[in-house]
Amino acid sequence: MFTGIVEEIGTLTSLTPQPDGSARLLLTGPLAASDAGLGDSIAVDGVCLTVVDLPGDGSFAVDAVPETLRRTALGEKAAGAPVNLERSLRADSRLGGHIVQGHVDGVGRLLSRRGEGRWEDLLFSLPAEIAPLVAEKGAVTVSGVSLTVTSAGADSFGVSLIPATLEATTLGTLREGDAVNLEVDVIARYVARLTGFTSSTADGAAEGEGR
Repeated sequence: MFTGIVEEIGTLTSLTPQPDGSARLLLTGPLAASDAGLGDSIAVDGVCLTVVDLPGDGSFAVDAVPETLRRTALGEKAAGAPVNLERSLRADSRLGGHIVQGHVDGVGRLLSRRGEGRWEDLLFSLPAEIAPLVAEKGAVTVSGVSLTVTSAGADSFGVSLIPATLEATTLGTLREGDAVNLEVDVIARYVARLTGFTSSTADGAAEGEGR
């Protein structure tokens, strides 16, 4: 579990495709690697990945299975790309952002960015399948960064970034068209699931009563 508070900007040193369709990623992140152990979870641009190797030079390696590469923007990354890193949440830590699982729901793209003094408004595309789960003033995770939604439409949503976020995350250097990993609020997931079951049960009961 994570909070969406990025601890450092790391670097994707290499992405090596494997024969089985997965990929081995080597990442440089001195802070993230400083107390990591094999099997630990680290969020890489919002994707929860397991440490499989620690070379001991401030880097760590993770494996991304084909499902991860299909459902996230990691497969589009090239060597040298910056990535947002966050170590998993300790039980005695403050929850500075919101509950983030590191389970990406979809990929969006930066549509526009507009500066207003020291802060910026960013507009991202929103996949149709998760659009109902993104609400104005609700929480959303964009490439591992916990943000508050400022506007929500059928196919896009907006956020406002303060200087600290622009400087401490990769969102400050995003260009129009760049892909980002999106994770909706976990509560929205369960509400949608529960609502779906409730509606199905009600429809079934109604059909039965009419017989």
